[in-house]
Amino acid sequence: MNQKIKITAIVPTYNEEHNIEDVLESVAFADEIMVVDSFSVDKTIALAKKYTQFIVEREYENSASQKNWAIPQANNDWILLVDADERVTLELQKEIIDTLNNSPTEVGFWMYRQNYFMGKPLNNGAFKKDKVIRLFRKSKCKYETKSVHAEIVANGSIGWLKNKLTHNTYITFDHHLEKMNRYAWWQADDLNKKMGVITPFHLLLKPAFRFFKEYVVQRGYQDGIPGFTMAVIGSYSVITRYIKVWLLRKNLK
Repeated sequence: MNQKIKITAIVPTYNEEHNIEDVLESVAFADEIMVVDSFSVDKTIALAKKYTQFIVEREYENSASQKNWAIPQANNDWILLVDADERVTLELQKEIIDTLNNSPTEVGFWMYRQNYFMGKPLNNGAFKKDKVIRLFRKSKCKYETKSVHAEIVANGSIGWLKNKLTHNTYITFDHHLEKMNRYAWWQADDLNKKMGVITPFHLLLKPAFRFFKEYVVQRGYQDGIPGFTMAVIGSYSVITRYIKVWLLRKNLK
C-alpha cells in the first residue's frame, strides 16, 4: 500500500501485555508509532519495544488529558489513535491510506466499531451503532476533557470511513465488572458536581429503562447471552453511579 501522507499511530496503554503485540501489528503500516503508557507493571513496555522505540510515560489522569498530552509529541499531522483492545483491519488500513492520499478536506473521520463481548460479536443493543473519531489532524482537533469518555472537538468538517475498527474489550467477566466499577466512580464524580437530590427516579426508573432500551428496543436479545449480559451491566452501571454519588456526598467512598 503506497502512502503519501505520513501518519502517526498513537496507542495508550496500561498493563496491556495481552493486547499490545496484536494492536501494534495492526498499526504497523503507520510511519510512526507512539505508545503512551501509564507506568505499566507487566510486560507491556518490553513487548512494545519490538515495534517502536517511541514510548512515553505519564501518570494517568483521565482519557482526554492523557491523549491531549501525547498528541502534540507526534511528528506527523495526521493521527490514528487506537486503544489497546482495538484492531485496524487490513480493509480499514487500505481505506485510511487511500483516503489520505486523496488529500481530504475533512480534518477527521468517524469510523464504526465492531464490538465483541464474551467471544461473540455484538450486532444489536447499545453497541450496534458505536462510532468513534480516531483518524484526525492534530492541528485541527483535540479531545474534550471528560473523566470517562474523551470526545474529539474539531475545527473543520468530519467525514466517514466505511470499514470498521474491531473492538474487543472483554478479558474476563470479573475484569469487565471492575472496569465498569472504575468508570462508575469517574461518572459519579462528574454527576456530584452538577446534579441535585438523588431520587427513586435515579435508582429505580433510570436503570430499568436502560435495560429495557438496550435489551428490547435496541434488540440486544438477538445477541443471546452476551446481549442480555451487556443490558444487565448497562443497567447496573446506571444504578451504581448514583449510589456512588450518594457515597461521595456522605464521605463514605
